[in-house]
Amino acid sequence: MNLLLPADPAPYTVINAKGCSPFLLTGDHAGLAIPSALGDLGVGPADWSRHIAIDIGVREMGLELARLLDAPFIFQNYSRLVIDCNRDPARDDAIPASSDGTDIGGNQGLTETDRLARVTSIHAPYHSGISEMISARLAAGQETILLALHSFTPILDEMRRPWSVGVLHAAGRIDFAICLLDALRRLPIKVGDNAPYAMDETDYSMPFHALSNDLRYAEIEVRQDLISQGEGQSLWAAQLCDAMEEAWQRLT
Repeated sequence: MNLLLPADPAPYTVINAKGCSPFLLTGDHAGLAIPSALGDLGVGPADWSRHIAIDIGVREMGLELARLLDAPFIFQNYSRLVIDCNRDPARDDAIPASSDGTDIGGNQGLTETDRLARVTSIHAPYHSGISEMISARLAAGQETILLALHSFTPILDEMRRPWSVGVLHAAGRIDFAICLLDALRRLPIKVGDNAPYAMDETDYSMPFHALSNDLRYAEIEVRQDLISQGEGQSLWAAQLCDAMEEAWQRLT
């Protein structure tokens, strides 16, 4: 069942698909679109500008980072409130009924058919696009380091989060993530090692793509107030570019 109508955006966008960099950038929560058939999901305008709906600043930062690195950037066009592409689609929180105190009325009482429509129309095509790009790069003998770009809210559950950036990693080939942490720690900022989040069973993208293909990887979380505007997005793209290139040089 295809939920998307002809006027709706495609499930994902690919920028610089032929980029020569070893890095492949992804944006699981970079979009804010809603399928026209779903209306506003019962969510008010103010909540659509919050972290519950989108990883603020990631799309714009990712576009600049892709340019600086000459790297492909594949990102999801739909809001994480429609379906969270960094969750196993079988999990209840892949389509959240509530998020950080906000009820998502259009996600409550869904049938299995309703859920399947979102999976097959958005979640599955996005991850198929990433899989196809990885497969093509590996077939061509092109080194591929998978970097998932995310951003996090400065305050959650009334607790202030002091990190400027975090690097998440778990199993598999974590050597690049460790080198990236070292490079970022040269900056005069607080860097989180598996903070503000730890990579765990809730994460879907990195285990699905990086671990299954034995790729080096890192999930990068930048605090949203630092990249909510153009100047910060450009600054952080440049800082991440330098840190990524330094980390890669240490491994080659």
